[in-house]
Amino acid sequence: MHINQLDLNLLRIFDAVYRQRSVSRAAEALALSQPAVSQGLTRLRLVLKDALFTRAGHGVAPTPTADALAQAVQQALALVGQALHDAEHFDPAATRRTFHLHMSDIGESEFLPDLMRRVRQLAPGARIETRQLEYGQIQNALDTGKIDLAFGYLPGVEKTRSQRLFMERYVVIARADHPVLTDRPSRSTLAQLEYVVVRQHSETMRLLDRLALNDNIRLSTPHFMVTPAIVGATDLVVVLPMRIAVKFARSGALRIAQPRWGQGEFGIDLHWSNRAHQEPANRWLRQLAIDLFRESGAAGDQSTSKKRISTSAGRRSPVPRNTRSIIQPSAGALVSNRGTQRK
Repeated sequence: MHINQLDLNLLRIFDAVYRQRSVSRAAEALALSQPAVSQGLTRLRLVLKDALFTRAGHGVAPTPTADALAQAVQQALALVGQALHDAEHFDPAATRRTFHLHMSDIGESEFLPDLMRRVRQLAPGARIETRQLEYGQIQNALDTGKIDLAFGYLPGVEKTRSQRLFMERYVVIARADHPVLTDRPSRSTLAQLEYVVVRQHSETMRLLDRLALNDNIRLSTPHFMVTPAIVGATDLVVVLPMRIAVKFARSGALRIAQPRWGQGEFGIDLHWSNRAHQEPANRWLRQLAIDLFRESGAAGDQSTSKKRISTSAGRRSPVPRNTRSIIQPSAGALVSNRGTQRK
């Protein structure tokens, strides 16, 4: 016989009769009528070409074929039952699931410490794997289940569900005693600087292109995390988001400048696929992330069919929490290492 000939409900009837050794008791256990169970057995006998059960006293006895099938049927029904249960319920404390997340290297620095601390508390058996995908790969990776969530400023990801976490803005960092950089550099000052760019964060490259500063690029690298050592040892500067700039500048060796370049704020979002919107494990992890990272005033669950970047050039996004004392009020850019401890 072929599996296509088999109805799953017939296996449930077989299992109930095998366990109860009685058609009437099996019918009661399944909440079916006795004729319905008898009819199901008849269909299964025809498919398997075996009697399966014979009369014995006040009940029935299994044939050798039924005995051979019983354990496999019970295991198969248990697996199906567990899969259906898991599709509706998620137990963080018991899970051994691996979650796949898209994050850039600066996203890992921003999100992973707090996320892993909380996951370790609530789901100690869970595993997190991060990947850094090209923008054009993220949508398909979400929809095919290759990744569960994507964090960041992802303007090319437009057909997902998403949650705004917080707003960001671009700043410039350089060594503290840089000879050219000022606290609030104008476009003419920016034109005198030479830049490091990070290929994986293409928006900063587009920003320099809009400012006609491509000829000032002296180094291209795939990662942000190496840039503090480079700009600290040279006169090169790097454009990057404010939050990571504040982290890099805490040593006191680097300074933050906030250019007057007419660049608006941009949103850092959490993305997930419509296909996983009701999936319990995905829902649990994304709610955990939202609770950890969503700042007050951020928009709720939304479609990303529109690009969400502020066009109000003069608007200033808030300085990240616990970092206001890092930027000296008198300069607005020079960084000290006082008052930088997390509370």
